[in-house]
Amino acid sequence: MLSSILRSSMAIQISLRIMDAFVSMRHYLADNAMVFQRLDRVELRQLEADEKFKQIFNQLDAPRQDKAIIFFKGQMWDATNCIEEIISKAEKSIILIDSYVDRNTLSMMTGKKAGVSVSIFTSEKNCRISEQEFKAFNSQYGPLTIRFTDEFHDRFLILDEKILYHIGASVKDAGKKAFEISLNEDEKLIDAILNRF
Repeated sequence: MLSSILRSSMAIQISLRIMDAFVSMRHYLADNAMVFQRLDRVELRQLEADEKFKQIFNQLDAPRQDKAIIFFKGQMWDATNCIEEIISKAEKSIILIDSYVDRNTLSMMTGKKAGVSVSIFTSEKNCRISEQEFKAFNSQYGPLTIRFTDEFHDRFLILDEKILYHIGASVKDAGKKAFEISLNEDEKLIDAILNRF
């Protein structure tokens, strides 16, 4: 700016050099445009990779959810607590498929969140929940429905129609003998089970 105001030969020489510098810089940028575009792409890929690493590390930091847990004979307390913890995760609905249910089954359901509906599918001949227990549970913890079916041998616990647990023993007998609780994340399997009803 000063060289453009001054009228000396030195100021004119500096003005010319400044203009030459700008022209050279423009030629440099034009000649190396592809390099700068590649650098931009490399930087963009680096940012994407950083985001993916961030997601991976966040998953590694998240609490681990076991896919399967085995309980052995005598671990009734641990098995019951595990099932109650699973039940407490439901936000909307709980579906229990278990041919053998009784008062203990209902006791485990009392830890569910308020407003979460419970549907139990069980065998009519093996259902040990009385009409009085059914009404008492519904008056305090409902809604609860019990439907009868003999179509299933295995036991399943489905939360919010999205999360499926396979339970190797009747919920009421948890821990009396060795059994496994396993998480299954196959949505098609959940849909296939739900469509049976």
